[in-house]
Amino acid sequence: MYLQKRKLNRIYYLLLLMLISSCKVGETSSLPGTQPIPASFGSSQDTASVGDIRWQEFFTDPQLVALIDTALHRNPDLLAAVQQVEIARANLLLSKGALLPQLQGVASAGVQRYGDYTVDGVGNYDTNFSTNIEERQRIPDPVPDYFLGLRSSWEIDVWGKLRSYKKAAYNRFMASEKGRQLVATALVANVANLYYELLALHNELEILDRNIKLQEIAVALSKVQKAAGRTTELGVQQFRAQLLNTKGLREVKQQEIVAVENRLNHLLGRYPQPVQVGEPLLAQRLPAALQAGVPSDLLRRRPDVQQAELLLKAAKADVDAARKAFLPSVSLSPFIGFNSFDASMLFATPASIAYGLLGGLTAPLINRTRLKVQLKRADAEKLRAFYAYQKAVQTGLNEVMTNLKGIENYRELAAMKAQEVEVLQDAVTTSNDLFRAGYASYLEIITAQRRVLEAELNLVRSRQMAFHSMVDLYRSLGGGWQY
Repeated sequence: MYLQKRKLNRIYYLLLLMLISSCKVGETSSLPGTQPIPASFGSSQDTASVGDIRWQEFFTDPQLVALIDTALHRNPDLLAAVQQVEIARANLLLSKGALLPQLQGVASAGVQRYGDYTVDGVGNYDTNFSTNIEERQRIPDPVPDYFLGLRSSWEIDVWGKLRSYKKAAYNRFMASEKGRQLVATALVANVANLYYELLALHNELEILDRNIKLQEIAVALSKVQKAAGRTTELGVQQFRAQLLNTKGLREVKQQEIVAVENRLNHLLGRYPQPVQVGEPLLAQRLPAALQAGVPSDLLRRRPDVQQAELLLKAAKADVDAARKAFLPSVSLSPFIGFNSFDASMLFATPASIAYGLLGGLTAPLINRTRLKVQLKRADAEKLRAFYAYQKAVQTGLNEVMTNLKGIENYRELAAMKAQEVEVLQDAVTTSNDLFRAGYASYLEIITAQRRVLEAELNLVRSRQMAFHSMVDLYRSLGGGWQY
């Protein structure tokens, strides 16, 4: 008896040690240090930012505003992002449901025959000879079993594992919403950039049409000069070659307009069709000043930074849940209902009412490889999310600085190109007058016309780049998703 008691005590101690060992969790990595964010963008200390302005107010061209509005309602990528939010919302509801008891309505029927040399078989046989039971209480062979009632199962979140899963799901839900905002921001910027590119192409087409008319006059003038003996057929051919080259450029621009319109229509979620545009690009005005605010505001305004931060929080919650998975779990399994081996007596109350409660404590003891792998994977995901967050912050700061300088530089470039165009236009007028007077050759006129054409096209491109920098600055500051 004493030896048997000692054996039982050893078994209890062994089970206790195994339970304690199951509570040991793996080590996780600590996050590296972060670089401090600059206090300002260059010399600007203004806390106001155009990123806080709604896109309907930032863009003043009515045609552009209408196109953006259409894109935000019909773009397939944005509509898919909305459904991604709904998927994350469903996952959040699923994680919330894991904290609550599960309740099932059960209606079951079965039959079972016990062997003659089993505890149940012998017990049922012996029970039927008892004088303490009535005839209707005798156990048939085989034994039917009917049950109608409720069964429940509930894992009690003692250590907070399920709450950690819920926290991870909540942060991923919020991150999906930021992902939708990120798609909307990119969509607004892409539509605006394509619109300004389309305006630039229409401006270039007007420039080419105007130069074609001037070159046609030059061809006619060269023919007159040839008839008067003041030039040769070579001069006429040079003027005609220049005219044909400009007409070829016009065809190229028309095809580029079609291509940009189709790209724009794709963003708007519609089939190819002409796109109505507003004032020419050279008539559009750039804002006099664009405030960037302070870099720390990017953490609350840029959707990609906020999304990365939320995913990092979700990854931390996953690590916490993976660590708590090593701890014992407590579960309850109550049931209540009608139970009988005689269908006619199933609803005989209170005789057929059955209820019970089962409580359990389970802990992983041996072969915890799956739990260790889950923890290691969650820890790696946490580090990856951290580096993604750092990358998003650095990308945002770099984009803002690049576009701030881009607006300034392209604005100055456009001003210089405008002056260059004026000078070259005067040169074309002068060369035409000299040619008529016989003091300039046809090569000088062709050169002057070609240079003014190039300068006018470069002026349009520089203005386009300035507007692109304006749009990209607005996007990089987190603007565009506000409705």
